[in-house]
Amino acid sequence: QVQLVESGGGLVQAGGSLRLSCAASGSIFSINAWGWYRQVPGKQRELVASITSGGKSLYADSAKGRFIISRDNAKKMVYLGMNSLKPEDTAVYYCNAVGRATWDAVLSDFWGQGTQVTVSS
Repeated sequence: QVQLVESGGGLVQAGGSLRLSCAASGSIFSINAWGWYRQVPGKQRELVASITSGGKSLYADSAKGRFIISRDNAKKMVYLGMNSLKPEDTAVYYCNAVGRATWDAVLSDFWGQGTQVTVSS
């Protein structure tokens, strides 16, 4: 079983910064890619940024130029640095990992419980 635990959320004023962290633990054979998603009540969960184990990253338009995703493969961790935060960035942020629990397992999605980010105006 793979567990993902996020940390680093909180309340920040507009223009401020936060850094989210996500640690994977449990039975993990490999992680092919990581992602950060966010969701506000009444809306679908949306991709904020993703990064492959090789370091190729992808950002939502809303995150480009403000957010940076990074990962530490050895520590099985992913980070999201968020700068110039706006009230519209307020959401629950979820960590996602695409990988295998064992060498012969199918590729699966694993999710964290989420961490609240609130940006005040």
